Amino acid sequence: MSADPKRQGTFASILRIYPWAKPAMPRIYLGMVSALIAAIVALLIPQVLRALVDGPLQRGDASQIWWPVAAVLGLGVLEAVMIWFRRWFVLQPGTRVESDMRNSLYKQLQDLPVSFHDRWASGQLLSRAVSDLNLIRRWISFGIVLLVVNVITILIGFVFLLSINWILGIIFVVCSIPLWIYGYLFEQKYSVVARRSQDQAGDLATAVEESVHGIRVLKAFGRGQHALKNFASQAEDLRGTEIEKAKAIAGIWLWLLLVPDVTFGLSLLGGVWLAAGGQLTAGQLVAFFATATVLRFPVESIGFLLSMTFDTRTAADRFFEVMDAPNAIIDPEDPTTIAKPEGRLVFEDVHFRYQDSPAQYDDLLDGIDLELEPGETMAIVGLTGSGKSTLTALTTRLYDVTGGSIKLDGVDVRDLTRVELRRHIAMAFEDATLFSASVRDNVLLGRPDASDADLAEALEIAQADFVYQLPDGLDTRVGEEGMSLSGGQRQRLALARAVAANPEVLVLDDPLSALDVDTEAMVEAALRRVLASTTAMIVAHRPSTVMLADRVALLEGGRITAVGRHSDLLASSDHYRFVISSLEDEEKREHREALLEQEEQGADA
Repeated sequence: MSADPKRQGTFASILRIYPWAKPAMPRIYLGMVSALIAAIVALLIPQVLRALVDGPLQRGDASQIWWPVAAVLGLGVLEAVMIWFRRWFVLQPGTRVESDMRNSLYKQLQDLPVSFHDRWASGQLLSRAVSDLNLIRRWISFGIVLLVVNVITILIGFVFLLSINWILGIIFVVCSIPLWIYGYLFEQKYSVVARRSQDQAGDLATAVEESVHGIRVLKAFGRGQHALKNFASQAEDLRGTEIEKAKAIAGIWLWLLLVPDVTFGLSLLGGVWLAAGGQLTAGQLVAFFATATVLRFPVESIGFLLSMTFDTRTAADRFFEVMDAPNAIIDPEDPTTIAKPEGRLVFEDVHFRYQDSPAQYDDLLDGIDLELEPGETMAIVGLTGSGKSTLTALTTRLYDVTGGSIKLDGVDVRDLTRVELRRHIAMAFEDATLFSASVRDNVLLGRPDASDADLAEALEIAQADFVYQLPDGLDTRVGEEGMSLSGGQRQRLALARAVAANPEVLVLDDPLSALDVDTEAMVEAALRRVLASTTAMIVAHRPSTVMLADRVALLEGGRITAVGRHSDLLASSDHYRFVISSLEDEEKREHREALLEQEEQGADA
């Protein structure tokens, strides 16, 4: 995603983190106090040295040396203790803030509509959930504490320098002005580069994820080197941006190192001149340069603390791009409930177009009128791209209609909470996605409290008895996205998941496409028991699937142009006959491929 050129300033952007950081602020403040005490203690040591040089050492009284030495030792120990307290106070809060922000981000991603995920690359979301929040944690635990404390330390140090000798103090203050000017210019340049770097890192994460998920395709087509070339090009772009960042940081470091050294040189000349004229004692000269030495780290640290702050500002902007994403698919303020669900599903003049569709394009669904009676099975057929899958996605509000309404038992689905709606309507998709969890958890995803008997029945209906032969049976963990299973096995588990939810309405988006002919026949036979009492809408890509339906709806040009029994539509609709003929050709091709595969397996055996 591109950066917003009109985004807020650094302070305003980072301040938005405060609701998550608020519980951690007491410890952060204590960490700042501890660090500030340590800094002030360090600034007091030169004052003790001043008294030591101008007192006992100047008089040659060795008996009076021990008290200043003891004071320096005590102050050094106190400084070390305060630094330890600073680390102890700030260590835990940052991790808690990071955890809470990551949970909020994940919750938002779960709540955002499918249309959001259609537009966003998964790598960009992953980089925001991991690397960006890690930057924010480090800044809260380390950056903000040192930035505030070091700025205060520098100001207090300037006061000490002016109190020792106002002429040398003014030299030091005036020479520091270029640092603040360059720091302002640094922000303008670095913020843009930092944003580009983090976006490119997200794109690179997307490339890795896509290549890992598509490794079978890349290997099958011998395109590994092509993918590597594209990845290397993206990596080189990121490398170039990181070098640009490094150059920007190197520029400010040049000033942060050069200016203090020049200042030290000028102060030394001035100090020697003042000491020779009797306007400055040896103790004051020692104290001045000891104080300036103490200030050296706070001054030099401003560079990396500023770069960390600007990185954090960019990370916060990227985080809130997701948190601020509009979500039109939300629960109603005053939701309705269905007391006695029956499963009557009605489409009334339904229109739909995707959010990014050009204005000149027609609606994908252009006035759908369709009614499914309780317990009825309706097959949806149409040519590829006619909107069948989109129609099924509207039933559970994966997308919202852009016109008209969908009603479940007389209630507009938008008047129900999403939880209740999806309890009444369950879906099985052609692209069967499983999670890195046990078979049991995957099948009972929509109904975790289902009994073992319900689980067994769902597996039986889906012809998924193979799970009992897995190493740990129902407790076997399937791999990422279920890739350790075959396509047909994944589809059967996805179908079992929909059946186990025990919904009033079952929506099946061609869930049998990866099954062989024999298995499909057994699944269809078992499904008839479920469909006898459940309202079902099935997207059919095979004539055999059409046979499961009581009625068939023909989708053509974004409209339902015919509804009736299969035999009646064959007799009355030329377009229906054409669609069914194309489905039969596809089924014959799949059958031939299945036979060839069986022959190859027999030959191998």
